[in-house]
Amino acid sequence: MELHTRQLRYFVAVAEELSFTRAAQGLHIAQQALSVQIKQLERTLGVALLTRTTRSITLTAAGAAFLEDTSKILAALDAAAERARAAQRSEHERLVLGFLDGAALMLTEPILSAFRDRQPDVTVEMRQFNYDDPSAGLADRSVDVAFLRRPLTTEGVEFEPLFTEPLVVMLRTDHPLADRTSVAAAELIEEPFLGAANTDPTWNAYWELDAHRNGVPAKVMSRSTSVLEEFQKVAAGVGVVVTGACARWIPYPGVKVVPIADATPNEITVAWRSDNNSELVRSFVDAARSARNARPDLVAMLQEPDFDDCVVPDLIMPDTIPH
Repeated sequence: MELHTRQLRYFVAVAEELSFTRAAQGLHIAQQALSVQIKQLERTLGVALLTRTTRSITLTAAGAAFLEDTSKILAALDAAAERARAAQRSEHERLVLGFLDGAALMLTEPILSAFRDRQPDVTVEMRQFNYDDPSAGLADRSVDVAFLRRPLTTEGVEFEPLFTEPLVVMLRTDHPLADRTSVAAAELIEEPFLGAANTDPTWNAYWELDAHRNGVPAKVMSRSTSVLEEFQKVAAGVGVVVTGACARWIPYPGVKVVPIADATPNEITVAWRSDNNSELVRSFVDAARSARNARPDLVAMLQEPDFDDCVVPDLIMPDTIPH
């Protein structure tokens, strides 16, 4: 009999929540996919773990016994993984930094430089993630810290805000709104949208402008995993995309970027898990805070960009040294 740890974690989530809906949201997967995985686990074991009715979910006697043992097994596996990571760090210290497209924009290099000044013997390994994991690796603990865009659904994660970034809409150049200097969110409500390829309801609601829809869901034509995929689909006329203002620095044939005047800005943060209070994590967060406070001019430029100037600012600041 072969059991997969992913199915075990899925079962524990459902057993603790006694709700497929809440468990799926916490795991960032579709509810249907979660149900399929639990049924496969039950078939593998040859027992019913859950009693399902139209109103509730309860554990069977077998399910309660399996939950107790499974929780111990997963805790032991997590502890073993952490010991292995600690052993590797003792040989050669390393901090894994997750990020989405853009990372912390022009503040990225000052933060990394400030961290290297504090921890010169530590290697920073940067890992890029797509929209299918808006936690940039924090959810599955594959990174130590991450540059995240809020809002998103997170539990057990702490944040240090860095700056906010205005929102823009990506339009085909022949779109009726493409020649405007700005648009209101209400003018985009009827547009066909291109969403992100993930199941995080908080993330999707924000980028699909649900706050301006009076409960009417967006018409999502397609879901993308990256900014480049979004540009390609917009140019092809599939729909429009709401994204951060940094998109204006990415020239793409057939696409125009227009500011959204009344949308709540996106918050860019450095984030870490609440149960990871290592010296390196604390040092990185302190470096990020220090770099942010040391460059109020850069933060102001990011928060109030000049949309008439699409030249990308120099990433290497005068007071930083490239490594």
